[in-house]
Amino acid sequence: MTENTRNTVDGQVGAGAIVQAGSIGAVHHHTHAAPAAPAGALLQLPVEAAYFEDRDRERARVERALGLREGRTGVVRPLVVAVSGVGGIGKSALGLRLAHDAHRERGCGALYVDLDDLRRDGAVSPADVLAVLLRALGVHEPWMESDLVGRARQYAARTAERVLVLVLDNVAYGSEVEPLLPVSADSVAIVISRARLEDLPGALEVPLGPLPGAAAEELLHAVLEGARPAGGPGTVSEVARLCGGLPAALHVAGRYLRKHRRRPPERLIAALRTELDEEGVPVVEAVWNAAYDELSAPAARLYRLLAVHPGPSFTPASAAALLGAEDPDTAYDALGELEAARLVAVWERDTAEAAPADTGSGAAGPGGTDPEVTRSGGTDSQVADDGDGAGERLRMHDLLRAHAQRRARREGEPGEAVEARRRVVRWYRRQAERADETIAGSRMRFATPVPALPYAPDVPFGSRGEAAYWMSAERGALYECVRLAHEAAGPEDDADAWGLCEPLWTHFMDHRHYADALDAFATGVAAAQRTEHLPAQARMRCQLARPLWEQGRIEEARAQVDRAVHVARSLENEPKLRASTLEFRGLLRSAEGDWAGAAEEFAASRRIHEEIGNTYGVLLQSYLLGKALIEQGEPESAAELLASAHGMAVERDRLSGARGPGRMTGRTACELARAVRVSGRSDPARLAALYDLALAAARARGADREEATTLRALADLADETGDPTAAGAHRARAHAIESRAGSLGGPEPRG
Repeated sequence: MTENTRNTVDGQVGAGAIVQAGSIGAVHHHTHAAPAAPAGALLQLPVEAAYFEDRDRERARVERALGLREGRTGVVRPLVVAVSGVGGIGKSALGLRLAHDAHRERGCGALYVDLDDLRRDGAVSPADVLAVLLRALGVHEPWMESDLVGRARQYAARTAERVLVLVLDNVAYGSEVEPLLPVSADSVAIVISRARLEDLPGALEVPLGPLPGAAAEELLHAVLEGARPAGGPGTVSEVARLCGGLPAALHVAGRYLRKHRRRPPERLIAALRTELDEEGVPVVEAVWNAAYDELSAPAARLYRLLAVHPGPSFTPASAAALLGAEDPDTAYDALGELEAARLVAVWERDTAEAAPADTGSGAAGPGGTDPEVTRSGGTDSQVADDGDGAGERLRMHDLLRAHAQRRARREGEPGEAVEARRRVVRWYRRQAERADETIAGSRMRFATPVPALPYAPDVPFGSRGEAAYWMSAERGALYECVRLAHEAAGPEDDADAWGLCEPLWTHFMDHRHYADALDAFATGVAAAQRTEHLPAQARMRCQLARPLWEQGRIEEARAQVDRAVHVARSLENEPKLRASTLEFRGLLRSAEGDWAGAAEEFAASRRIHEEIGNTYGVLLQSYLLGKALIEQGEPESAAELLASAHGMAVERDRLSGARGPGRMTGRTACELARAVRVSGRSDPARLAALYDLALAAARARGADREEATTLRALADLADETGDPTAAGAHRARAHAIESRAGSLGGPEPRG
């Protein structure tokens, strides 16, 4: 992975063409041409750092360690490289450089996870981190195991035959690393932490210290991009010395010198010396203070407010929501100032195109899955600015965030941060509502939609896939907004808290992040109670119950569902909600294996839908009741009910002008065929027609688990009719789907 790292960016490169990722305080070097990774190699890393200086010794150590492992047998543990050092020393930049090197030179896949993005109350759920990694490795959501043991098995199966480089950033404890290590001796895990991880055995420790004098000057020259500040080389040497070899300070100082290259350098140098020597202010603080003092009023205000942004990264639009200026262009101009000063930096450019898909999310209605999120647009760190920041995510280094908080305490206007939080929460809620409408269509919602906001633009959602992709990219911010809104404790804030939980329900049904969902939906219940909104209370309790029972917490789930049913019964004007709570109780009883109880709940829900003339509700409950009756040992009754439901689904497709069989047409066809077969009154031609219809519906939606299930049913039917060739072909296709999607041969899909 080593290469000559003494080159610098040549003076012809414009400042807007180079983006830094990983950390504002990272050490950087801009590379031009590099060997291309094999076509299709998995790459999910933030864009490579624009500047990189020194660290040759550290990179050579890693290269030697890799060489020593070549040819070893019996090793199933990857090389673990533990990069540690104080904030702003360049840990992320080195880790990402090593990962990009491996991707280019070894042709291996590359993954990145920032554990702080998933940290809740200081802890990280390994099951949730594994879910992120499994999606990146191609495991489809309907096949994702629900618990840590199952996900660990899937991860082992997915990584055992692959060569990967995995970057785990912001690790707090060695115990967080162990469950996430690829099961491959040829893989590399790059672990980045501030402190040495005493509980991470066998790791190659790579501690980082400040850059030595010559390297610090080289980095400063690189950031200057050919500009020659007044005072000549002596100015660069003195500033580099005052910055103490800390890249975080060198970056900001370099941009300051570049901006004021014709100004006598004594002003910056004197300020640094005064604050450092006379006032005891750390040099980094002095450099950042100098850069901050040069900002326009809107840029300074945005800088202070970014410290309270709900997500670890942000977009130009969410920054505009924070600032709340009458004209969003004010925010964009302010953000440009912060980028130019290196106080924020581009972290990701999402280049993957999302395709709509149906994951079979049951009560949530049709949903979309996000594709593999491509963090980096390629291996070249020169990324042209597209002008409007489309698909661009930015980040503020933790040290700069802390600095912004200190400046906010000193200079922020009263209530400035509180109002900014409310604006950005409201903006996120509006976008989530719009995304949910795009993904799931019309469904039961109780929150009054947030109207258009003049101070920040809406995210364009051209398709279900794009909306689902946005929800996944903003997941951390969305869940954090629920907490922030509830903590604000005003009536409108609580309405935002539970109102955000409504669109997060659809996302949860497509992406089982249990720790996030349990926290958010419990908060939604509390917020709905505080606002005394009874329909929302019932809905939130049902939403909370589902992740509870899927995590085996049956008694807690039952308490939530029973309370929801009780509340809904008191609401005479909400019959659809009453029916929904009964459906949830039926689903809970199905999960417990109480099929008689489930059938009773689905039948009661169906009667309410019949009374109010909700044909889709009748269809859905007939389908669920039919499934329960099959399990209960009443296939004849089930077949009669499912035949009626199937007819309703076909008619629904006809009235909607659908070009092919819809989701419920396919599902009812498959269950009807199962009921007929179990009853022993099978008609092979009829069964084949039903299965073919179910297969067409599954393929049209990309519902691969339903497709595999139907193929196996067709294989069984072929066996029964004496066609072993067809049976083998169907099973082979089903097995190929299951292998591709990450199946461990688990239960039927969640429904």
